[in-house]
Amino acid sequence: MFNCPIRAGLIESLQTKVQQYPTIDNAFEHVEPLILEAFGAQRLSIFQRRSHHKDLVSRYKTGNDIREIKLAISTQSIAGYVAMAQQAVRINNPYNEKALNKVHNKLRFEQKFDRLRHLRTDNILCVPIKYKGVLLGVMELMNKEVDEFDDADEDLASKVSELIGEAYRYELGGTARPFDYLEYNAGLATDVLSKISINAAISDVIHQLGTEQGIPEARIHEALSVYFQVPFIDYFPNEYQLAQRNVKLSKSYLKRNHIVLLKDTLDRLVVVMYEPNNTSLLMEVENALGTDEYQLAFSLPKQILQYLGESNKQTALSKIDKIIDEIDVKEENGKSNELVPEGESAIARLVSNVLFEAKRLSASDIHIDPEYKRPTLVRMRVDGVVRDINEIPEIHHNAVVARIKIMSGLNIAEKRLPQDGKLTFTVAQQNIEVRVATIPTVVGEGIVLRVLAGHDAMPIEKINLAKHNLDALEKMVMMPHGILLVVGPTGSGKTTTLHAILGYINTPDKKIWTAEDPVEITQYRLQQVQVNPKIGFTFAKALRAFLRADPDVILIGEMRDKETASAGIEASLTGHLVLSTLHTNSAPETITRLLDLGIDPVNFSDACVGILAQRLIRTLCSNCKETYTPTETEMAFLHRHYGEEYLDELALTPQTQLFRPKGCKDCDSTGYKGRTGVHELLTMTPDLRALVYKGSSNTEIKKQAMQDGMRTLTQDAILKVLKGDSDLAQVQIISGAGIKPNSNE
Repeated sequence: MFNCPIRAGLIESLQTKVQQYPTIDNAFEHVEPLILEAFGAQRLSIFQRRSHHKDLVSRYKTGNDIREIKLAISTQSIAGYVAMAQQAVRINNPYNEKALNKVHNKLRFEQKFDRLRHLRTDNILCVPIKYKGVLLGVMELMNKEVDEFDDADEDLASKVSELIGEAYRYELGGTARPFDYLEYNAGLATDVLSKISINAAISDVIHQLGTEQGIPEARIHEALSVYFQVPFIDYFPNEYQLAQRNVKLSKSYLKRNHIVLLKDTLDRLVVVMYEPNNTSLLMEVENALGTDEYQLAFSLPKQILQYLGESNKQTALSKIDKIIDEIDVKEENGKSNELVPEGESAIARLVSNVLFEAKRLSASDIHIDPEYKRPTLVRMRVDGVVRDINEIPEIHHNAVVARIKIMSGLNIAEKRLPQDGKLTFTVAQQNIEVRVATIPTVVGEGIVLRVLAGHDAMPIEKINLAKHNLDALEKMVMMPHGILLVVGPTGSGKTTTLHAILGYINTPDKKIWTAEDPVEITQYRLQQVQVNPKIGFTFAKALRAFLRADPDVILIGEMRDKETASAGIEASLTGHLVLSTLHTNSAPETITRLLDLGIDPVNFSDACVGILAQRLIRTLCSNCKETYTPTETEMAFLHRHYGEEYLDELALTPQTQLFRPKGCKDCDSTGYKGRTGVHELLTMTPDLRALVYKGSSNTEIKKQAMQDGMRTLTQDAILKVLKGDSDLAQVQIISGAGIKPNSNE
């Protein structure tokens, strides 16, 4: 097939180079000439698929006259389309729209890159780079000098991409955990890797690997670079300098989030982050910069602070303490931050830094609690548990309350009645909304601030549904019409789950409307509406308005009354998929609750496709959790609460191990870090519909649902315990029962 000697020997030559240069960074300049000569092409680019950012980036390309190229995986570029379709594409004259339309009617060619390089692309051969079916990137050859790319070229390019994918799969595809690459390039034992937590402080692990395993820091930095899929930048003051750009990112913000903006010797912008996979933080930076033309890099806090002119980390807590000291001595240091302008009062800056600390800790609530003849407590709910954060001198309590009232538009003179309001604070041009409630107590006004989520939708596979529940839920939400309810108490993660579902079905061929109170999570293509009961704009009215707006999918934030429930069922029966929530304790109970509201059982049973009940339980800290052999009492607890008739599903043996909390600095010695969901999914089957028709009891409905495959919240919590996500104490909370020596609870 390959009549040219250079072409015939290309694969063998590439294999030799791959053995000589085990990293693609070092290998590219050596393999590039071989590939270009074999194909008779002028330019070569290798795009890496960045899983953290869901895009393509080309750092390996002919010439260095422009910055790295970032492309969305979409039809807006040829490389993006190849990554999306995962098939090779040949284009002769990419400037010809007809040639592009033959491949896909929405395919576009990014002409701006030609203009930047003062070149013209005459033809393109683009092939996906994969390893064992997983997309790692794209290889793009441009400007074949004689004739055009043909079938033989495509066949050879596929072989080359296959070789590149196998040789450099770690660098192109990243690793599941930060230090997995060390097993490949440094011979680190698997059992050592298994003891390293993904949540452990990276600097601590680097020290441990260096002192205990003798691994050079350069190797460790390389492993982290592979994991984050961006280059590692050490402290090189001669090669990088602080970028002087007019952006709304203060030095305190950069220090707190471990970010530094640098320029290299070619005056190109480099954004260096300790958390380059933190998408929301990166979006904040991009918004402040007003551009996405930069190189993203990774570094450690020590190096970042060196670039910023500091060697010691400053925390938000220390700032709060400093401001309190400042108030006590009645002085102002004149420093400004992102929330308040220079010259603002110390009380205002104190409140601002409390809000910043809540964001840093990912707290859901802030409690300002007055105490009798004692300092006011500042407490925050993190992972569902309230923590004491700091104290404010008693004499400053009223000033702090007044400041919060002013920010949230409340009456500062009214101290006898509860008030509700909201405020918004800004971090690097990202608005964070906070709901405020004041409540008079015998020692002064207490304030609770609910920090609304305001983050991107979580992928459906990340909400930790058991496999049988995930498979069933994915089938339900692909139905063209029906109603799906997500139920549970306040704070059980219903909104997160609903938006994960919407993210799963959010495709260009669907029109989705949502009515929420408030809108916490925003998504591309969704038309989202915030209801306002004070002016009569209720969920029911929003739903009826949506029906006139050509929807495919409708989300109603909550079914609070019969009117909203009836309207939702009516919408589902007229050809729409309706998602909503309800405050009930279990999936079967939801049916009886709706029937008690007066909903027609025939209509509801025909409309309902399923009900998902959920709770949130604390997860064990992956850095310090430890295994142990459960006692007979604990095994008896598992048997009772999972049910003897279902025990085969657990595959329990005398060797079964459970997990328990231990405590370390990574989890503030609590043993827990984060929360996860437990679920029960009721599927509306013909047998279950028949029971609903008859208005059967909750017990009968639950029995039938269990026969149809539903597993209860307690059973799902037990599965999470055996998986290592949580411990038996969390199952007791869900089940409402303790572990007792006898079987009578």
